[in-house]
Amino acid sequence: MSKKIFDLIIIGGGPGGYVSAIRAAQLGMTVACIEKENLGGTCLNEGCIPSKALLHSSHKYWEAQYLFKDHGIEFDSLNINLHNLMKRKNSVVKDLVSGISYLLKKNKITHIKGTASFISNNKISVNHDIIEGNNIIIATGSKPSNFPGISFDEKKIVSSTGALSLDHVPERMVVIGGGYIGLEMSSVWSRLGSQVTVVEFADRIVPLMDKEVSSSLFSILKKQGINFKLSTKMVSHSYINNSLNLSLSSDIHGSENLSCDTMLIATGRKPYTDYLCLDKIGVECNKLGFIKVNSNYKTSISNIYAIGDVIGGAMLAHKAEEEGVVLVESLAGQKPELNYNLIPSIIYTHPEVAAVGQTEESLRKNGVEYSIGKFPFKANSRSRANAEVEGFVKILADKKSDEVLGSHIVGSNAGSLISEIVIAMEFKASSEDIARICHAHPTESEALKEAALDVSKSSIHM
Repeated sequence: MSKKIFDLIIIGGGPGGYVSAIRAAQLGMTVACIEKENLGGTCLNEGCIPSKALLHSSHKYWEAQYLFKDHGIEFDSLNINLHNLMKRKNSVVKDLVSGISYLLKKNKITHIKGTASFISNNKISVNHDIIEGNNIIIATGSKPSNFPGISFDEKKIVSSTGALSLDHVPERMVVIGGGYIGLEMSSVWSRLGSQVTVVEFADRIVPLMDKEVSSSLFSILKKQGINFKLSTKMVSHSYINNSLNLSLSSDIHGSENLSCDTMLIATGRKPYTDYLCLDKIGVECNKLGFIKVNSNYKTSISNIYAIGDVIGGAMLAHKAEEEGVVLVESLAGQKPELNYNLIPSIIYTHPEVAAVGQTEESLRKNGVEYSIGKFPFKANSRSRANAEVEGFVKILADKKSDEVLGSHIVGSNAGSLISEIVIAMEFKASSEDIARICHAHPTESEALKEAALDVSKSSIHM
């Protein structure tokens, strides 16, 4: 390996890392990107992409079972070939990993495969070699959190990683955790035939989302066949005749036992800083292991920075990407900004859930007076034509200025629709601004216009 000193070394080839590397190279920096496994990180290899591939495939199977007949499509038999389903998922991942490798080569970024550990503030050991950089970004992401007293065997007790690669459909699956990952994986395996029960410690699923959205999604998923035990915690587990027996406790329902063939632990993620030897050079972390950074992503060491899951906050690939771009542009002398209030969050169940900005609960807590506009997809012509009528659009606007403060969508394409609201909020648009934009007909986006109109109680189609 060349002994040249890089302008920038990035540890981690996930969304935060590889995007940072590409943007830095575009700005004229010499860049090295170190990744111990496949490029793309957790998102591409064990998270966002494979889960969405499985969600899409499993939804097609579910549609074929229950909805195709309404469209006049009939057939005699239907089977799921799990091997081919997983093969497609793996192919999607492989192609995208190759695409990232191409992008690094195209931008003349030195890609080093290996495990990195700090020797000093500007020297890193990798593959028994030493590379040196003027600035270093830690973008090593996160990994599944262990449940106290439980170890993953990725067969019967699985993490989100193991849940993406099961070689059979469990007859009974228990999912510990009713957050984004738990609900998405519950949807996949429920659609494929597993009897799924979600155990959630809080009194509702996705408890940080708008309460009305949480309640709506809860009702929809129950109707799809997923069982829920809320305000419930797992106390212990044991094996009985090759099955898992879970001891549950609830202040409302008392104690009970629940048997299953597979248990998914989806109770959160923790920073991945293994092997970095951060303590050796004095990089400070908080008590949960997240790397401490200032508003410029600088750690306690002046030339070392950190972005993405490893610094905490919303563990979203697009957040890590934007942090990386803001950081490297700042290093190049630019003055970019990232508005954390305008980072959208999405749950890729069916229907999808998407949100940006404030919830009703946060506005009330902060004493902000607001107006609400809502519109159901059952009143949207394109949704009716597509037989995708579940859900609604909600827009929250300041009562005095009419500035949009937040939006929450439950609908088949909520993840794409929310982008219009993000753009509007970025430019401090009012609900009237959205209402006066001409939306193409017939499209689901018209529901956004109607919800904006409803803020002033002027909805046309409701």
